[in-house]
Amino acid sequence: MGTLTNVWRSHLLSTLSGDDDGRPYWVESLETGNDAGYFGPGSASWTVHAGISTMVAGIRALLMQTLHPGAMAGVHDWSRYQEDPLGRLSGTIQWLLTVTYGDRALAQQASTRVGRFHDRVVGTYVDARGEERPYAAGDAELLSWVHVVFTDAFLRSHETWGGSIPGGADRYVDEWATAGELIGVADAPHSEAELRAQLEAFRADGTLMGGERVDEAVRFIRNPPLRKGMMPAYRVMFAGAVATIPREYRQMLGLKRSPLPVVTATRLVLGLVRIVLGPSSTSERAARKRIASLRSTAV
Repeated sequence: MGTLTNVWRSHLLSTLSGDDDGRPYWVESLETGNDAGYFGPGSASWTVHAGISTMVAGIRALLMQTLHPGAMAGVHDWSRYQEDPLGRLSGTIQWLLTVTYGDRALAQQASTRVGRFHDRVVGTYVDARGEERPYAAGDAELLSWVHVVFTDAFLRSHETWGGSIPGGADRYVDEWATAGELIGVADAPHSEAELRAQLEAFRADGTLMGGERVDEAVRFIRNPPLRKGMMPAYRVMFAGAVATIPREYRQMLGLKRSPLPVVTATRLVLGLVRIVLGPSSTSERAARKRIASLRSTAV
């Protein structure tokens, strides 16, 4: 049993971080710096992003992101997600954890790298009205959409499977607006009400749509190329993610909520994953080491 647990832990860490030990090369940079970062221990962002529900949040965010035809065109035209899905996943995780746990200078550097990648992602797409439109990954509308669905996914997943959030939902949305601003989001929501309003605005004005590209992406997200031993747990988490998506978005995605108790099943799977991975990530431990060093130096 111990050997099986170690194998599964290695597979999980490799999938999530690209490293069998769960400490990729960039984690070392989180140990150094001149400040506690934009958030720090006890913040809403640290609490949410340290939670094991982030595994489901990532699935939910990817599903929702596909509904904007401009964002979907960028993924379809430029992303290597089918050839190297884990590489894309680890890159996204690197940015998320660096902004969450790194000092301010490091968070800014990581966000600048994202912006440089966005600069070359351009093309055209057919919108929900059948009109051809140009897009660029750095467009205000696309940046806003990706930020809103990311924030909503991590907040809703934590509310469903995590504990309390310091300062509540409003605090998390307000804090994570900083991350959006770092990558160029002009009007990031600063409260839960603003988050809900911005998300609904995309749907109400007819921007969002399903279609062949969405169907293709959903099939891939449903059945990613993970190791066979991980797929049963992944399928439960996928069903859990779908269950938290409002019906109007599920319909566009072509997904139905399972009649089975998938929210409870997801809670059990996440509990098992937490036991396997341990109580904290290498990124959080590196950040705490940096902050402790800064405090001792100040004294």
